[in-house]
Amino acid sequence: MIDHKRKAVAWWLIAGILMIIVEFIMGGVTRLTGSGLSITEWKPIMGAIPPLNEADWNKAFDSYKNIAQFKYLNSHFTLGDFKFIFYWEWSHRLWARMLGVVFAIGFAYFFFRKYFEKWMIRPFIILFILGGVQGFIGWKMVSSGLNDTELYVKHTWLATHFLSALTLMCYTLWFALKLLVPEERRVHARPLFGGTLGIVLLLYVQLAYGAFMAGLHASKSAPTWPTINGDWVPAGMAARSFISNPINVQFMHRGLAYLLLLAILGWFFYTSRVAKENPASLLGKTRWWPLVVVLLQVTLGIITVLSAPLIVFAKFGMYEWLAEVHQLVAMFLLMAVVVNLYLAKPSGSQARA
Repeated sequence: MIDHKRKAVAWWLIAGILMIIVEFIMGGVTRLTGSGLSITEWKPIMGAIPPLNEADWNKAFDSYKNIAQFKYLNSHFTLGDFKFIFYWEWSHRLWARMLGVVFAIGFAYFFFRKYFEKWMIRPFIILFILGGVQGFIGWKMVSSGLNDTELYVKHTWLATHFLSALTLMCYTLWFALKLLVPEERRVHARPLFGGTLGIVLLLYVQLAYGAFMAGLHASKSAPTWPTINGDWVPAGMAARSFISNPINVQFMHRGLAYLLLLAILGWFFYTSRVAKENPASLLGKTRWWPLVVVLLQVTLGIITVLSAPLIVFAKFGMYEWLAEVHQLVAMFLLMAVVVNLYLAKPSGSQARA
C-alpha cells in the first residue's frame, strides 16, 4: 500500500511534469513563430513584467532592431508585429518562472508538513540543480542569436536546451514512479533493463537530431519521402557535416527513426515473454505504450516533412501545427520508454529470456 504522503508528493511531481509539457508546447510555438529572439535581455526577476507603456515598448523594439534577425529577416516589422513575437517569448519565460514557483511552494509545504522521507532530499537537490541549469542553458541559447550575423539561435544550443529539459522531465517522472509503483509491480530482468536503456539512449540521439532539424529548418531542404529529393543516399554526404548540414541532418534523423522503430518492435516481442513470466508486474500493460506511440510518431514525421514549406515563418499553418504535434509525441514516446525502464529492475534474479 502506498502511503498517502508519498502519493501527495508524487502527484505534485506529476503536476510539475504536466507544466513541463506545457512549457515544451509553448517553446515549440515560440520557435515556429520566430519569437525566440524578441527579448534581448535576461532578467530572471524583473523580466516577469512586460513593457507597461509605449516608451518601454519602443525601447524593447529598438533593442530587437540591433540584431541580425530584424535587419535581414524582419525589417518590415511594425511595433504591433514585434509585440506579437514578444508575447510568445515572454509567455514561454513566464511559464518557466511559474514552474519554479510551484516547485518552491510545494517543496516548502511538504517539508514543513514532514511529508518527505530522508532519501527524498537528494533527488530534490538534483531537481533543483537541473532546473537552474535549464534556465542558464535557455539564456545561452537565446544569446547565441543576439548578434549581427545569426538569423536564429544556434541549433546546437537549441538541441542542448531541448535535451536538458527532457532530462529534467524524465528525472521528475522517475522520482514520481519511485513513489507510486510498488516493488511487486516491477520485474527483475537485467537483459530487459539493458535493452530498454539502449532504446532510451538511441532515442536521445534521435531527439538531438530532431532539434537539429528544427534549428536548421532542415525539413524544407528535402520535403520528400521516402527518398530525400529523389535519392536514397544523398550524394556527397561524406564531405559535409553530419551536425550542421541540413541534408545530412535529415538523412540521420530519418535513419535513426527507422532504427528506433525496429528496436522497439524487437523490444516489444521480447517483453511479451517477460510479461507472461511476471503476471503481477505492470509490464503487460505498459509494454504497448512505446509501440503505439512510435508508430504514431513515424507517421507524423512523414506527414510533417511532406508538408514542409519552401520558406520559413510564412505563416503558422499546417506544417507548423504538425511540427508541434510531432515534438509533443516525441516527448510522450520518451516518457513511455522511461516508464518501462523503471519497471525493469537491473538487480535481483533475472527473468528467463
